[in-house]
Amino acid sequence: MTTQLELADHQTRDDLRVFLERLQRAGQPEVRILTRGDALAVYGCIQAPAGLLDSVPVVLGMRAFALRPRLDAGNDSEVDLTVSGRALLDRMARMGLLGLRLELPEMTVAAAWAGILPPTSGWESDGVIDGPSLSAVAQQGITRVAEALPADPGDPLVRQVRRSVWGVEIAPGVPASAAFAAEVLGFLPGEPTATVARTLTWTRLSTSRGHVLVRNFLG
Repeated sequence: MTTQLELADHQTRDDLRVFLERLQRAGQPEVRILTRGDALAVYGCIQAPAGLLDSVPVVLGMRAFALRPRLDAGNDSEVDLTVSGRALLDRMARMGLLGLRLELPEMTVAAAWAGILPPTSGWESDGVIDGPSLSAVAQQGITRVAEALPADPGDPLVRQVRRSVWGVEIAPGVPASAAFAAEVLGFLPGEPTATVARTLTWTRLSTSRGHVLVRNFLG
């Protein structure tokens, strides 16, 4: 039986589509979607280790989207799926201009990064980081990566350059790749600061637009 979700309104639908499009351009092709009551959480991966010997941290982007209250919610199980982001966008395209009912892809996919998600509780506040400074770090990094790569680089060189640029810590536990994720996912425009919170193995940057979550490979 196909699972369907009723999005709260057309603005929510449009925000979800834009977020998925940004993830497809900047991140990995899979998304993990979870429902909790009348909320839909969508996770995407901007950076993950290429193998067991790769020391880069996992960097995720997450946004929550409102669903219409389900009158029969007591009979429905919560959704927890990892699917193709492109397949989800294709389903959204079929909704038409006025549709709010999203039919989820029936085919799930495997993604190593999706096996462990950050906790929903136990976070400790750890100050703020200037929003425009995060945006500047991201823009400077994008320029450095572009300038360092030749016309037809191989994957090893691309990974090496990106690691050297995005692996630099801009705050304890916050690599430059987190600033990049916040920028390309649209979390920074108009935001004076991003709040920082931590657990034992995760660091979270949050604005009113969404969250970037960093898990150190040693965690």
